[in-house]
Amino acid sequence: MRGAQIPKRIIEPDFLYGSILAAKFINQIMEDGKKNTARKIFYAALEDASKKTKKEPLAILEEAIKNTSPSLEVRSRRVGGATYQVPREVSPERRLTLSIRWLIQVSRAKKGKPMAEKLAEEFQLAAKNEGATVKKKEDTHKMAEANRAFAHFSW
Repeated sequence: MRGAQIPKRIIEPDFLYGSILAAKFINQIMEDGKKNTARKIFYAALEDASKKTKKEPLAILEEAIKNTSPSLEVRSRRVGGATYQVPREVSPERRLTLSIRWLIQVSRAKKGKPMAEKLAEEFQLAAKNEGATVKKKEDTHKMAEANRAFAHFSW
């Protein structure tokens, strides 16, 4: 690794739930510095999801994150002119980041509804271990499993 290690930023918990996880999610939803809009979308989505499932909003969020967090992924590794997909374990911090990113990407990809509704729908599906985000996680695991032969190239 070159240069000094960059210190991790400390994220303040969100004001409604007092959760750092919620604050990270809001920051990921945010576009063009519009944090208030991101908050409205996130809180509306959680409220909607909790009304439909009759569970605590934060419990739904945590369940969705847990069900969509990958434990393995493949990283490209160049060895002697050939590029191999080497399976690697995912660090807890990256798991969280990938999970949040995937939930938002899948929600944004859907068409015809407001973002809050799409996100609420994805939260519900992910909490039940269904939906496109869970499929994405399973595909990542399958890819890592298929390339297990190259595990000895890991570094």
